[in-house]
Amino acid sequence: MKSGRGYRRVISARATTRTIVRPMLHVRNQRAQSSAPRGNAADPPLAVTDGPARVKPRDPYFDNAKYLAIVLVALGHCWTPLRDDSRTAAALYLFVYAFHMPAFILIAGYFSRTFTARPDQLKRLVSGVAVPYLIFEVAYVLFMRWASDSETPPLEPFSLLDPYYVTWFLAALFVWRLTSPLWRIVRWPVPVSLAIAAVGAVSPQIGADLNLQRVLQFLPFFVIGLHLRREHFTWLCRPVVRAVSVPVFLAALACAYWAVPRMNHAWFYRSDAAQELAAPWWTGILMSLALFGCGLLLTACFLAWVPRRQLWMTALGAGTIYGYLLHGFIAKASRWWGWYDAEWVTTPAGEVAVTLMAAVLITALCTAPVRKVFRIVIEPTMDWAFKPDPARPSPSAPPRPRAEAHAG
Repeated sequence: MKSGRGYRRVISARATTRTIVRPMLHVRNQRAQSSAPRGNAADPPLAVTDGPARVKPRDPYFDNAKYLAIVLVALGHCWTPLRDDSRTAAALYLFVYAFHMPAFILIAGYFSRTFTARPDQLKRLVSGVAVPYLIFEVAYVLFMRWASDSETPPLEPFSLLDPYYVTWFLAALFVWRLTSPLWRIVRWPVPVSLAIAAVGAVSPQIGADLNLQRVLQFLPFFVIGLHLRREHFTWLCRPVVRAVSVPVFLAALACAYWAVPRMNHAWFYRSDAAQELAAPWWTGILMSLALFGCGLLLTACFLAWVPRRQLWMTALGAGTIYGYLLHGFIAKASRWWGWYDAEWVTTPAGEVAVTLMAAVLITALCTAPVRKVFRIVIEPTMDWAFKPDPARPSPSAPPRPRAEAHAG
């Protein structure tokens, strides 16, 4: 009997030991797993420069979307001088301007979702947005003074607060991205951003500094992008959504054709308040909401048709900021140097030819050779300008020992 009790005590002690040790091992394994470094799959690319992804491969869907959007930007600019001689060109112009920048801005918001103003993110914001803005703001003014008519005095001054031509997007993106953490804690971010856009549309006293009218009136698209997830874009690519988008596009084209002689095209630029467009103040609120709804609907239809697989255009999507900043020089030169004065340009065949040339040009500006040449001014390496981040040791540094976790 004694040996039996002793045997049972030994068995009971072993069972108790296993019961205690197993949870301890489980907790230790959990700590080991949680302490391992994790890649942030949603971390945005290098500002707007869209450099190579550091954590996981780039999503071809977004590269395709950015390439197609930048082509629409170039087409809109090449159609600008054709509007007076062709109602069709003017209709296509209004149609494209209704959603090409909203699409671009929404995607920029999507890739700003994890911006929390960490030191590394602020460095990329400065080197990838602020510095290119300063460089191209100066470059455009210098180009204007050199390329415009020599008999005309240079009316365009150097002004870092008054973005010239396409540089407004960099100034706006700098402001939007800095405010990204705020929009993630606001209870109703989209309604609040819509209210801010509407206030901007009726506030002519805002002025032209940093093109704040556009910053405010395009803000809702950036805020929506901040709150989207990848599955939302997958949902847009369903066959039923694509089928619905076709009549929506056709209806939008018909409305644009009807609106050409009846509507002030400046509404689509979002750079003026209603009073500055000789309209009653309350129309600014209505137009702000109407243009937002129209832009969001057409952006969804556009994104529904973006290919999701790897294509020839996918690699070009990584260089869209190059095409965006560089094509403006050619667009401006075409007006200053009278390229549109040729009679053949205003013929139907000429308009098609100009459209094709613009598409080819913007495609060439997004290619790897162009990126290699202009990387120094669009994606400058500026590690020399910043203090090293103590939280991110250099790859050559030896790994620091990890402190053991102690139970309280």
